[in-house]
Amino acid sequence: MPVSVVWFKRDLRVSDNQALSEASKGPHPIICLFNLEPERIERNDVSEIHIQWELDCARELGKSLDELGAKLLFNFGNVVEKLSEIHDKYEISSIFSHEETGLNWSWERDKSVTKWCKGCGITFTEFPTNGIIRGLRSRDNWKGKRDSRVSSELINRPIIIKSPEGLESDTIPDAEDIGIPPRALVDRPSSGEKAAILVLFSFLDERGRKYRSGISSPISAQQACSRLSPYISVGCISIRQILYYTRRKQRKVKINPRSSENRGWTSSLSSFQSRLAWHCHFIQRLEFESTMDEVAINPELDEYLQRVHDKDRYQAWAKGQTGWPFFDACMRSLTATGWINFRMRAMLQSVASYTLWLPWQETGMHLARLFLDYEPGIHWSQVHMQSGVTGINSVRAYSIKKQSEDQDPEGDFIRKWVEELSLVPTEFIHEPWLMDTEQQKQYGCLIGTDYPSPIVDEKSSRKEGVSKSYSAKSKPEVRKRSRLVYEIHGSRKRRN
Repeated sequence: MPVSVVWFKRDLRVSDNQALSEASKGPHPIICLFNLEPERIERNDVSEIHIQWELDCARELGKSLDELGAKLLFNFGNVVEKLSEIHDKYEISSIFSHEETGLNWSWERDKSVTKWCKGCGITFTEFPTNGIIRGLRSRDNWKGKRDSRVSSELINRPIIIKSPEGLESDTIPDAEDIGIPPRALVDRPSSGEKAAILVLFSFLDERGRKYRSGISSPISAQQACSRLSPYISVGCISIRQILYYTRRKQRKVKINPRSSENRGWTSSLSSFQSRLAWHCHFIQRLEFESTMDEVAINPELDEYLQRVHDKDRYQAWAKGQTGWPFFDACMRSLTATGWINFRMRAMLQSVASYTLWLPWQETGMHLARLFLDYEPGIHWSQVHMQSGVTGINSVRAYSIKKQSEDQDPEGDFIRKWVEELSLVPTEFIHEPWLMDTEQQKQYGCLIGTDYPSPIVDEKSSRKEGVSKSYSAKSKPEVRKRSRLVYEIHGSRKRRN
């Protein structure tokens, strides 16, 4: 008897899953497949924490599918070869999946599946993901389409799924089982769809009350941010689900917004929904430009900038050994936990590109490997923006001293992550090199010995980087390209 296949990619959930829902309505037994490509784990933007997270979330998916009567097959290899194996044994009638907006490798993989299906006479149906519009010709009508998509009704999980007789679920391996050395993260979140829902509810029940005021500091952001990004990145939860429950909370707050129970929620929920819209906006860029990890969307501008790889600067930046306490604390925290808040992510990339004048491709790859919630569409859009290679965004060159004093005024975050400075008083914590030698000895931190001296003069180097960027941005051919970039990628909320 023919079968249908549900191919899970970055949609590791059973609720609000259109591919699974549509397959369950058909007449054929269903085989669920999760495939991990060896090509992917060899990529420069992928690290062991990404693979282990996906495998852990896939394991939770398998448990949920078992509850529905479905079975999850796992394959580490070429997906077409696995589909061919299933086809030879069962005869595949249809394959259901979600569209994936990714870099070139995933586009090529999906095209190979499409070609194979056509050759075998198999129907291959891909459903949209979140607010990304495939085949969009202009950004002018994107927002309306996106808003309609993510505001539509949630898709219920199937009640029961019929699997082929005798089929058993595969064991989902650990990363170590397929030759990937493990790397533990500090306070890594629990994996899977059920954990994602619990995190969402903890945010909407209380943590999100201080979202607007608390997202800028790496200290308060740990609680004030939704912390849903790792789950969104592998599809344990959809943007539509998040918006549904956020708007439900919003309706409750509107009944009596000034009550002690609801105070502070109105502005925070509004800001949160705005960030969800930007999430889709940036991934839509990758839908147009699948080479954003290699080529700037304004290549003329990037060519004029002529950034140069400096090994010493890169190593100091990547390891959190720049001699700038707050910057080093942020990089070390990210390395240890796999997460840091958005403003600090922007600062990490900005410092690399403007202050240290390093090529964005290499620094962007390093950050990609560190983020547990690595989402190519968002990450590479932000790398381009914070490196000044779009031509349509403002030059954002972050002052480390300002961020340090604004976001960690007492130096608590610095002392936690830069242990060399744990005894330094607040007076000197942001610029410990201002202490004289006796003070450095007193507080157990000789600059240049126990903790590095600043790698460059931060203020003058940043200003030089900004000056070079404005000069390049003003070139006629760059301005011409910038107009084209805006037509394709620019937000339509306002005209640049």
